[in-house]
Amino acid sequence: MSAPSRPRTAAPQRAVVSPGSPSSPTARLTVGVVGAGRVGAVLGAALAAAGHRVAAVSGTSGASRARAALLLPQTPHRSPYAVARDAADLLLVAVPDDALAGAVADLAAAGALHPGQVVAHTSGAHGLDVLAAATAVGARPLALHPAMTFTGSPDDLGRLPGISYGVTADVGLRPLAVRLVADLGGVPEWVAEVDRALYHAALAHGANHLVTLVNEAADGLRHAGVAHPEKVLGPLLGAALTNALRLGDDALTGPVSRGDAGTVRRHLDRLGATAPDSVPAYLALARRTADRAIAAGRLRPRDAEPLLDVLSPNEVAA
Repeated sequence: MSAPSRPRTAAPQRAVVSPGSPSSPTARLTVGVVGAGRVGAVLGAALAAAGHRVAAVSGTSGASRARAALLLPQTPHRSPYAVARDAADLLLVAVPDDALAGAVADLAAAGALHPGQVVAHTSGAHGLDVLAAATAVGARPLALHPAMTFTGSPDDLGRLPGISYGVTADVGLRPLAVRLVADLGGVPEWVAEVDRALYHAALAHGANHLVTLVNEAADGLRHAGVAHPEKVLGPLLGAALTNALRLGDDALTGPVSRGDAGTVRRHLDRLGATAPDSVPAYLALARRTADRAIAAGRLRPRDAEPLLDVLSPNEVAA
C-alpha cells in the first residue's frame, strides 16, 4: 500500500520583480539627493560608488554646496524640484527631521514627484507617515536611516561598511530596501512605524549623550590638572564601551556599583565647587546606574541605602 499523500503547503509568495524595474537586483538606479548635508552627500557618494547614477543634488547652504562638490564632483547641483524630477527611480530626501514633511509636501504640490518613484528619507525618528504627501501622488515611501554619526567628509565612506540601517518599508518595497542597504555595505534592521521614535531615542541617548558625557569628563580632568585628557579617557572609555556591549550591566564598575556613598559624596562636593552645571547630569546618571546595578544584582538594596540618600534631591540641596 502506498503511503497516503500529504497536503501540499503553499509556497510563500515572493515579490515579483521585472528585470527593468528599480527593485531588480541588476538595475542601475537613477538617484536624486535633496539635501547635501552630512548624511545626504555621503550616502549619495556611496550609491554612486555602488554603480548607481546620481543625476542631481541640491543644497542651500555654502557648506552643503562645498560638500556636494567634494563628494559628488560630477553631479550637477540643481533646485530640489529639478532634483526630484530627475530622480527617475529613487529620491533621497536628507533634510532635518522637522523640515521633512514640509519639504516632501512642497515637492508633491509642485508636481515634482511621480507614481512609482521611490521617495526615501534618512530620518531615524520618522517612518512612512511623514511621506504621506508623496504616497498620495503614487510614489513609494521608504524610511532608510543609517545608524552612524557623520562628519560629511570622505572619511565617512570608510565607516559605512557593516553599519546597521533602521528600515521601515511596505512589504512590496522590502526587496529594494534590502538591495539598497547591501549596496551601501550595511545590514537592515526592520523597525515598525510605531517604534521609530523609540528606535531613534535609543540611538540619540547612546550616541549624542555619549559625546556630551565624554566632554564633561574631559573638562573635569582638565580642571584636575590633566593636560591631555583624551590620552587618559581613550583606553578607559574604549574598554568600558566594549565591556558594556559584551556584558550588559555586568560591565558596571566604580563607586556607584559598589555602594561607596562617601566617594560619591566627595564627587558631588567637588563638582559643585568647580563645575556646578555638571551636578544634575551626574546625579541623574548615578541614580539610574544605581537602579540598574540593584536590578542586575550587582548592588544589594541594603548596601545601596546610604548611596541613595546621598543621591536624593533633598540631600544634594542641603
